[in-house]
Amino acid sequence: MDRFLVIEAFVRVAETRSFAEAARQMRISRSAVTERVQQLEAFVGAPLFVRNTRSVHLSELGQTFLHECTELVGRTDEVVNQMREVTTSPAGRLRVHALPGFVLGHLATLLQEFQARYPQIVLDIVVNDAAIDPVKEGFDCAFQIFPPRSEELVSRKLFPVRRVFCASPTYLRRWGVPRAPGDLLRHRLGWYSGYPTRERVAFHGAQGAPIALDMKPTLLSNSVHLLREYALEHAGIVCLPTLVASAAVVAGELVLVLPKYQLSSFWLSVFYPQAARSSLKLKLFLESLVRSFAGTPPWDAALLEAGLIAERLIE
Repeated sequence: MDRFLVIEAFVRVAETRSFAEAARQMRISRSAVTERVQQLEAFVGAPLFVRNTRSVHLSELGQTFLHECTELVGRTDEVVNQMREVTTSPAGRLRVHALPGFVLGHLATLLQEFQARYPQIVLDIVVNDAAIDPVKEGFDCAFQIFPPRSEELVSRKLFPVRRVFCASPTYLRRWGVPRAPGDLLRHRLGWYSGYPTRERVAFHGAQGAPIALDMKPTLLSNSVHLLREYALEHAGIVCLPTLVASAAVVAGELVLVLPKYQLSSFWLSVFYPQAARSSLKLKLFLESLVRSFAGTPPWDAALLEAGLIAERLIE
């Protein structure tokens, strides 16, 4: 019995709660995972999981030793990665789950520079707006604006996601410029369906209490880029993150609506399993992200320089 392999199989099954998913992540057969877990259970003399036809749960013994086993697997990976770093270039596949609003127009340069530096690392990037658990889905890390879905995840903030209302000059000439938050309810509104606060928004003015409103969108979408195109077609007023709106606003193609009112911001964070925190590939990728997006993001810097948004953040 290879003690490390059986402990690794135990940790993977515990994290994913699935023998099949653990096998997929480890790139071995399900029967091999089952055999390794059974070998460990035979060695310790007690079951590590409570199994039925629908689910897999840790037994009391499994719960007791999961943390130590996770640390052992992580520490072993760290040592091997350090040895590999000394002798050769880092290599292997890095699976990343990313949001379209962030990836499109902002990530390609970083990826090009990262792969130029580490050509043997294969990046496998899945792009969609779903809020996922990277442990269960088999990703090394995931970008999200929602809080982590599991205590097994480590989070690292990258940059704030500011939001603005905007529309084309043509639309505003045709339908009028809102002067107060309540005026938005008389306009056609495009709204991103993935905001953590759903369709409720608080408007923070220079004075007085925030004004909270439930928006009544005529267009809901999980694509902020579609909403930007909707606004550019003079179809309505949209609420966009600045990382998507900034270029069009600076170019004059879109105009900020109610610029004296500030909306709450979210943070784009990268989440990754505790067991992967010592992974060399992940560590290098996170370092590249932090270098690229530390401080004020370039899309916000352009709006700040033009005096179009406030420097302070409301979270």
